[in-house]
This record gives sequence, C-alpha cells and structure tokens, in this order.
Amino acid sequence: MTETVLDLKGLSCPLPVLRANKALRTMAAGARLRVLATDPASVRDFQAYCQQTGHALVAFSEDRGTYSFVIQRKVDQPAKAE
Repeated sequence: MTETVLDLKGLSCPLPVLRANKALRTMAAGARLRVLATDPASVRDFQAYCQQTGHALVAFSEDRGTYSFVIQRKVDQPAKAE
C-alpha cells in the first residue's frame, strides 16, 4: 500500500494537525498519510485528533526527535436513505 508523506518538521502545535487534516480531506477513503513532526506535543495531538475524527492511527514511532505518524483515512459512511 502506498502512502503520502507530509513533512511538517519544525512546525509547532496546532499546525501539524491542521495541515494533516487538510491533506486527509483530499485523500481517498482508506488511504494512508505519514506525518513527520518534531513537536513533542504532536504525540498527544494526533492521538486525540484520530480519536475525534475516526481516522485510524495505525503506526507511531520516534527517532532522534522526529515523530512519525501513519494515519489511515476513515471510510466515510454513505448517506442514509429516508
């Protein structure tokens, strides 16, 4: 599965989450976005963001101050017929 990489190193809260949200809105359901960030607050922010939006945080790692998050875009529910 391919994934889009969004390098947001050097940006502070809330910019990494806001930019990731903007990117995810343009992606197909089920697509994956890898976000690279250096703000330690991004760990808490991305966990909360995924919990609130329904996107899946499928992987997280940290290497020498760079945090990597893999987010899978949620599958939108079809509109209910009335």
